Amino acid sequence: MLNLEEEPFAKKTAGTQRRGRRCGYPEYFAAIETGDSRITPHYYFMRLVQFKSKDGGIRVGIVEEPVVVVIKTFSSTYELARYAASQQLPMEEAARRHATGEQINYQELIDSRSIVLPATHPDPYHVWVTGTGLTHLGSAASRDAMHAKSAKEENLTDSMRMFRMGVENGKMKDGNPGVQPEWFYKGNGLTLSNPGDDLVSPAFALDGGEEPEIAGIYLITDSGEPFRLGFALANEFSDHAMEKINYLYLAHSKLRPSSFGPELLLGDLPTQITGTSSIMRAGEKIWEKDFLSGEENMSHNIPNLEFHHFKYGLFRQPGDLHVHYFGTSVLSYLDGFQVQNGDVFQIFSAPFGRPLVNGMRSIG
Repeated sequence: MLNLEEEPFAKKTAGTQRRGRRCGYPEYFAAIETGDSRITPHYYFMRLVQFKSKDGGIRVGIVEEPVVVVIKTFSSTYELARYAASQQLPMEEAARRHATGEQINYQELIDSRSIVLPATHPDPYHVWVTGTGLTHLGSAASRDAMHAKSAKEENLTDSMRMFRMGVENGKMKDGNPGVQPEWFYKGNGLTLSNPGDDLVSPAFALDGGEEPEIAGIYLITDSGEPFRLGFALANEFSDHAMEKINYLYLAHSKLRPSSFGPELLLGDLPTQITGTSSIMRAGEKIWEKDFLSGEENMSHNIPNLEFHHFKYGLFRQPGDLHVHYFGTSVLSYLDGFQVQNGDVFQIFSAPFGRPLVNGMRSIG
């Protein structure tokens, strides 16, 4: 029997969100291009990747462009996180303690399609893939445009009402939770696609569109506490045409594959994040738009979103892994863009390292 008793986590999580460091974005990528060895996770952000080893297993390593430094002892980010949580260590410290001298060329891992999701569970049925919407200051206009009703029906859509609730009281302060956000379920670990793999749109789908987001990755410890591994770029792929028919179809529209990575950013989320979402067709870029994230651009803060997800006992089962999407403000669908079979999505933001790339494949 699952323990579904709600327990307060506000006091436990308050104050844990320290301000992230700013990243010198231009310098970072200029250094990658020139092979500058000074660009290390110790100077910017520590990031992890998981990759397939030659023996068919999974390994985890620290990104130190242009190489990946292999971590010993632990064969996955999940194992490393369980160790860090049991020792009450930050993920960065746990990774640093077990780094080896073994280095692998990062680009070769990408070219050989060896990169997998940066966090996985040995049993995909113990992965929860969920998310929140209307959390960003630019998200209300996007959703409102999709769900707009005649002014004769009512002055504000439900989307705009919920957004305003978040703006007015969406931040946890001094351990006191703010208003709860919208919440949705996307599936278990079987629905997740590796970076570089296709996002498959089912035959009954009306559309398949990207949603560039940030995801928080969490392990539930043996004592039932959520332990944050880090953050990753994500594509919360959805069926926006279905959602537009009726807001109550939102749940159906979210039951689609998604992807995150390729890198796991450890530590705190930068408060100001800029990124670019683009779509390629036959090798040419045919749509692109910048997006903003981080708490400076959000109506809810991260502790509030975490509290309202993990307040349910169902989501605090020891050993489970959670991938929780934090919402978006940019959609190609709202620009009237129609994604086609074979298009390629690319989501990029400098603090997260390499871009998240996924193809779109339609069935039927």
